[in-house]
Amino acid sequence: MPKDYVEEFREDLKEFREMTEKFYRKDINIAQYKRFSGGFGSYAQRGGASSMLRLRLTGGEIQKDQLLFIAESIEKYKISLVHFSTCQSLQFHNLSEAQVCALIEESFDQGIITRGGGGDYPRNVMCSPLSGVQKGEYFDVLPYAKAASDYLLGFIHTVKLPRKLKVCFSSSQENITHATFRDLGFVATERNTFDVYSAGGLGREPRMGALVASDVKPSEILYCIKAMVDTFVTYGNYENRGKSRTRFMQDTLGCEGYIQAFQEKLSQAYSKERLDIHPPVPAYTKQGDGHRPRHPRMIPQKQEGLYALHYHPPGGSPDPEFFRSLYNAILPMEDVVLRISPDQSLYILNLTGSEGEKLLSLTRDSAETLFETSVSCIGASICQIGARDSQALLAACLKRVRQEHFPDGVLPKIHISGCPSSCSGHQIASLGFRGGVRQTPDGPRPAFAIYEMGCPFQGQETFAAELGLMLESEIPEFLVELGTEIASRSMTYHQFVTEHHEDFLEIVKKYL
Repeated sequence: MPKDYVEEFREDLKEFREMTEKFYRKDINIAQYKRFSGGFGSYAQRGGASSMLRLRLTGGEIQKDQLLFIAESIEKYKISLVHFSTCQSLQFHNLSEAQVCALIEESFDQGIITRGGGGDYPRNVMCSPLSGVQKGEYFDVLPYAKAASDYLLGFIHTVKLPRKLKVCFSSSQENITHATFRDLGFVATERNTFDVYSAGGLGREPRMGALVASDVKPSEILYCIKAMVDTFVTYGNYENRGKSRTRFMQDTLGCEGYIQAFQEKLSQAYSKERLDIHPPVPAYTKQGDGHRPRHPRMIPQKQEGLYALHYHPPGGSPDPEFFRSLYNAILPMEDVVLRISPDQSLYILNLTGSEGEKLLSLTRDSAETLFETSVSCIGASICQIGARDSQALLAACLKRVRQEHFPDGVLPKIHISGCPSSCSGHQIASLGFRGGVRQTPDGPRPAFAIYEMGCPFQGQETFAAELGLMLESEIPEFLVELGTEIASRSMTYHQFVTEHHEDFLEIVKKYL
């Protein structure tokens, strides 16, 4: 992280401390504090008695020294909840006033900027978590994501955006960062260029992104970012927050009109700016040790003999003590880095076979089936705007389904959001749930809308269809009935919903 940004934003921390003190003295309310604190990556949790802090980590990457800082912070402040966000950030929860003020300053001391972690700012830049090591990827896009992140930080003090701006990079057709439907997405191609998509997004009134530029040289990505910022400032809605995301410019300008507006700003950027970049691409020199483990969580890298270990803690929230144990384990291991994934997993990269096997027991609480890798936002027990406790629902579903011992693949990865904001990505899930309320003869009861047949994969992008509302208490049994039917046919979930969709809908209808 460039030191000048650290020092520049450090000057803002005095005001953060002053406003936080005002909030905890009750001089300002939750809404007033949220409008300010979000820009620092911090929010008051539900009830206003504690805070969270979001660490901005480009591409979700955590180096060893940063991991040590995380482990020491957890121990120093006795942090009880750590969460991997779907935007590849790491969140500390249940912090007191003194703790959040101290932690944000100490994060800056480590070069971890939280500025823009929330609020109406450029957010954490996302990247395919296995970029640089994944077999079959087009090329390593992480160096460009890091350059983009540094460039975007420069707008925080100079440009007032209508709302948040999410930028991401995808190195393969897996499209785990949703690059084809974000505010700005760079999609790697087999020609070692980027196709650029813009004005997409999930949440209320979701939109697929518009293809605004093709075959952009990696060295020229900053011109596209400048064009995006200029387009958003010129045409974004500053009057109505509900319509202030980039995707709504497709409504006001029309899709073709938006593409034309973006390309005009892009031409201006090319003519007026000097933004070419040539970031260094990491060289992988580490050698394997000849040991070839066979374990489903050990993923062979494209570097011969090296592996990435996949770890998915339940709900994206590992035991806080895990971070110290992990640091101690990887400290003597050469070139090992961590990457948080948008699906709330953690990848431990550049392991020899023997090193990977040493870490398997350390990560033994990891998901063992596709269903157990399910994704949930932090939920209404913590989030101010959440309607339902999505984490509690996920825990209940995991507990109930594990009792049935279904074969892997019988149930899919589900995505659970506590509200329409779609932080879990329920709108692109093969099976998703969104918090709400269902009216019953006994009055309103906690419920979740169910979504089906969404897909994020490049070239197959589809938003999920909403089928109706299920009572929260009945969802675990719905999943068991669904899994039992699929297992009886010796099929996977994907096969069942594709080949017997009407049978799937009949099961769903029982619970709507």
